[in-house]
Amino acid sequence: MKNINSKPYIINSISELHRLLELPKPKHPLVSVISFEDIKCFDDESLRSVSYNFYCIAIKYNFEGKMKYGQQYYDFDEGIMTFFSPAQVITTDIVPDSKLAGYWLVLHPDFIRNYPLGKSIKEYGYFSYAVNEALYVSEDEEKSITTIMQNIDKEYRSVIDNFSQDVIISHIELLLNYCNRFYNRQFITRKAASSDLLVKLERSLSDYFNSEQLRNIGLPTVQYISGQLNVSADYLSDMLRNLTGQNTQQHIHNYLIEKAKEILATTNLSVSEIAYLFGFEYPQSFSKLFKNKTNLTPLKFRALIN
Repeated sequence: MKNINSKPYIINSISELHRLLELPKPKHPLVSVISFEDIKCFDDESLRSVSYNFYCIAIKYNFEGKMKYGQQYYDFDEGIMTFFSPAQVITTDIVPDSKLAGYWLVLHPDFIRNYPLGKSIKEYGYFSYAVNEALYVSEDEEKSITTIMQNIDKEYRSVIDNFSQDVIISHIELLLNYCNRFYNRQFITRKAASSDLLVKLERSLSDYFNSEQLRNIGLPTVQYISGQLNVSADYLSDMLRNLTGQNTQQHIHNYLIEKAKEILATTNLSVSEIAYLFGFEYPQSFSKLFKNKTNLTPLKFRALIN
């Protein structure tokens, strides 16, 4: 029986990963390119839930069967990419006798620590996306990614010289920039799904603002709303920014302002009473937010419409 509550298996080094996957020792202790076709131990129960202490970038294709990441199954009819940052817990179920092709780039933070990429890699938001928000790539995009992966692999397996690390990191930067482009394309091409998520966002905000949670807890957090929608906070904000030009926090504030305008226009509640109704501890904080959004104080807004 599977123990789904067991702690994740922590893999501290790339050498340890190679050993667990029954692969030859890595050519470099801080970076490696692994072909999924070379991995034979997919059904090792001890590796069902893992946490890597390094970055993982994978592209998978030509897959027979289904693979589960988080709460969602993928059939790999199209190429798919996943991005894991250090210490992220990954739970994977793979159908027995499955076949998988593609590449897996593993990168220890120390390999890029003295390069600009060591800092900028954290700016690629998709490393903090949940695993059920993977990147789907078209056939042409898959070819581009595969070519870069193969170039990294070729350099990785070549004789190491003073330029090896520079060249590998240049290829990795190119790979990340392509993935950034493809993720933004995904937000655009999947507008139907994004629009559906926007509708669910509005419904979630409506339910929250009409509940006692608003008065008792205060404004909903981005993490709370994203949790209600079963997506990560960063993915939701990126999706909304591409769809509407505003992130999740701005949507929450906009919804608040519209509700506040409604109350100011239809009731005689004081500004302090409205502020407490929305969970603000200090009325001044509510007034400041209202003015930032409307260029009017709540009282001036009320006087203007009455």
